[in-house]
Amino acid sequence: MQVIDRTPRNPLTVLDPDLIGRTFPGTETTLVSQESINSFSAAVGESDSHVAPPTFAISITLDQSQKLLQESGLDWTRVVHGDQRFDIKRPIVAGDSLICSSTIESARVMAGNEIVTVRSDLHSGTELVVSTWSTLVVRA
Repeated sequence: MQVIDRTPRNPLTVLDPDLIGRTFPGTETTLVSQESINSFSAAVGESDSHVAPPTFAISITLDQSQKLLQESGLDWTRVVHGDQRFDIKRPIVAGDSLICSSTIESARVMAGNEIVTVRSDLHSGTELVVSTWSTLVVRA
């Protein structure tokens, strides 16, 4: 006898729960140029560009984590940015060759919205340089 699970899935949950806790290794290496640091520094009003501003990491991790979440079925038309955190082990400098991995750390429904937290780690070889956490709100 075949048993069919007829428990309704929460229609507000858009992220596959099996993805929570999974780390997706990056395949693209980003070579940081002095020009990219200068441009980012100018955009955020930072006059000292001998090292990248603390938030520079998002210019690399955002694209990688968006690709990851698009593949997970997240509806970007309903996403708003909730929070951003950084744990900087050392500054990013021109010449760094960085690879990004992303982990879906959590997803939960709150007040009818889904809250998804993604950690992205930037590595130079085996060295962890920066970790970022992005919290996204998927509006109901």
